[in-house]
Amino acid sequence: MATLLIVDDDNLVRDTLHELLSAAHECHTADRAEQAIAYLEIQTYDVVLTDLAMPRLSGRDLLSHIQAKHPTTPVIVISGMFEEDDAREIVDAGAFAYFAKPFRLDEIEGAVDRAITRHQELSVEDAGRDKGADDDVAPEMEPPG
Repeated sequence: MATLLIVDDDNLVRDTLHELLSAAHECHTADRAEQAIAYLEIQTYDVVLTDLAMPRLSGRDLLSHIQAKHPTTPVIVISGMFEEDDAREIVDAGAFAYFAKPFRLDEIEGAVDRAITRHQELSVEDAGRDKGADDDVAPEMEPPG
């Protein structure tokens, strides 16, 4: 069972994702990036799903933190706004996938499954080599549904 962190300041989105994913995975939730960062200090997550626009620290800030401190943890970004340039920038910054709201639940489930697999692969690779090497991974980006 994978452990997921769901970060969104919108209760409905956060609760929907929790309900969708908690049947198959252990899910923790946070309503802001600061809370997520605190969780990341004490818990290892297989995947983080985060909103982009949140008060104070954004999903971009959270992605940067995860990239720096937990580089093998895939981050799936979910945003209420879809701008092609912004989406590409987020993916180029290291997001595993980008989804615009409203999103399809089956697409989120599929991306989470692929991210879990990728996290397991990276963890095995990381255990067998120095942390300085990076893999070229083609991230996913979904247009608005």
